[in-house]
Amino acid sequence: MEHIQTSIVTETPVDVAKLQAERPDAVVFNGYANQYDARTLTAKVGERVRIWVLDAGPDRATTSFHVVGGQFDTVYKEGAYLLRQSDGGASQALDLVPAQGGFVELSFPQAGHYPFVSHVVVDAERGAHGVVEVRAGP
Repeated sequence: MEHIQTSIVTETPVDVAKLQAERPDAVVFNGYANQYDARTLTAKVGERVRIWVLDAGPDRATTSFHVVGGQFDTVYKEGAYLLRQSDGGASQALDLVPAQGGFVELSFPQAGHYPFVSHVVVDAERGAHGVVEVRAGP
């Protein structure tokens, strides 16, 4: 199982006025806008993948982390399982508010490109999006 963990890295000072007005220049995964477009996350068909997600805030909710075309069979949030693979269900999203974290697990049934986003669309336009590239074979 591949583990993908998110964290925040800051290279430039935050524009406090833009932050207070809720108009940031960028919203990011792992500290860099758009990085997972050029450097896609990778998986193989049928491989279980765990994606760790942390809403570092400081004051806006992630709303719902979503892998387009994927179905989470395991959802873990704030120290508790909301869904386990053995439950037989599926989920589309993991919702988080600032300072909360968790993970989702899924496997991809076929090769392709699976975008991931937070369902705050303006944040995706500011860089909070990426792609899981799923390949067939070994």
